Amino acid sequence: MSVVDPSPVEGAYLEVAGSFVDLVASLPASLTGPGLGEWDLRALVGHTARSLITVIEYLDRPADAATLDSPAAYVAAAGELVAADPGAVTQRGVAAGDALGAEPAAYVRDLLGAVSAKLADADPDQLVTTIAGGMRLRDYLPTRSFELVVHGLDIAAAVPTHWTPPAAALRTAVAVAGEVAVLRGEGSALLRLITGREPGGISIV
Repeated sequence: MSVVDPSPVEGAYLEVAGSFVDLVASLPASLTGPGLGEWDLRALVGHTARSLITVIEYLDRPADAATLDSPAAYVAAAGELVAADPGAVTQRGVAAGDALGAEPAAYVRDLLGAVSAKLADADPDQLVTTIAGGMRLRDYLPTRSFELVVHGLDIAAAVPTHWTPPAAALRTAVAVAGEVAVLRGEGSALLRLITGREPGGISIV
């Protein structure tokens, strides 16, 4: 059997997923202490692990049509769902944290093995049913890279510890964030912030 190299999108996702697994392995197994908002550290790690779990689950849920045509469209739509029922997201994170068990590092390592195996047999153009609607796998995976980068940084800040997202996934996360800002009519505000035109911003030019 010939080995097929993953697509750039899939490769970036698996790389940051592996980096997340390494991050969890560096943490105390108890995962005690504050995490993010209402989540403690365990719930935050559990929520982040769902970026592996949902890929595994959605690959078994074909969609009839793509109602979301880009990673940014998904993130924007998912954000609206969160705003409508934030308690449900909180509870899913808590439940996912509980599922990590006594050996969180082994749990997420097994998830990475499972998602890698599923993606090896997947077609990037196949349609999957997500919580926000149907979309192409190649458009869904960047949303998972986005989540892993954002929440990996949240975990590192909560511990605190040093964690650097892989460059490919970081580029994806920044690009998706910019596209979401434009979709929400906030592109100009974001641009002013990252060019140092607003207090607290950074200057890249």
